[in-house]
Order: sequence, then structure tokens, then C-alpha cells
Amino acid sequence: MVFDKIKRALGGGGEEPEYIEIDLGKEIKKSKILVRPFVLKSFEDITPVLNSLREGYTIAIIDIKPLRSKDVIELKRAISKIKKTTDALEGSIAGFGENIIIVTPSFAEIHKSPERPAPPTRDRDLMGE
Repeated sequence: MVFDKIKRALGGGGEEPEYIEIDLGKEIKKSKILVRPFVLKSFEDITPVLNSLREGYTIAIIDIKPLRSKDVIELKRAISKIKKTTDALEGSIAGFGENIIIVTPSFAEIHKSPERPAPPTRDRDLMGE
């Protein structure tokens, strides 16, 4: 009874509480895969690459030739950062030729041909001894 008096005093006299429905405008995620080219001219150019990869729907094709001809140390730094992010996202990364890197999200895998064994260097290796 005491609770009923308190309810009525606060305006909740046995009525159903009113609820307001709020539409949060949830964004619909893309379901298509985007193959997107990038060109690395400086270390800072990796930011859009990393952001696209984090979204999870982008396969990045990265041209590293401009940065390679300008600064090899920056190139190594950029590739290292891209590789760490790719590993964290459980994606794949591979080089194609000397100037192109392909990076995929976790749902896609890059086919890598098996590495060939190094040629034998001594005659003993040829004979299996």
C-alpha cells in the first residue's frame, strides 16, 4: 500500500509506462568487396590503405614504385606497418613483381606458389651424400 501511494504521488498511478522508440539510424554495412588501387609516394600515404583494410571489405592493390625510387627506408617502414595491420586483421599480403603489393582481408587468401629449394652448391649435395 505504501508503494501504491508513492507511485500515485510520482504520477505512476497504475498506468502503463510510456516508452519512446528511438531510431538510431544504424548504418547498413556494405556487403560488396571493393578492389582499390593505392600509390605510395610517402609514408603518410599508408593511412588510407590501413583505414580501408580495417573496414574489412577492401582488397588493396598498392603501387610502391614511387616510394621505392624516393626512399627505401621509408618504404620498408610503410610495408612493415601494413604487414602488422594485415596480420592483426588476419588478412594476407603478398608482393607481385617488384612494384606491386596485394593486401586482402581475412575472408580472402592470396595464392602463393611454393618456394623452390635453393640449388645445390656442392657436388656432395648433388649426389645426396
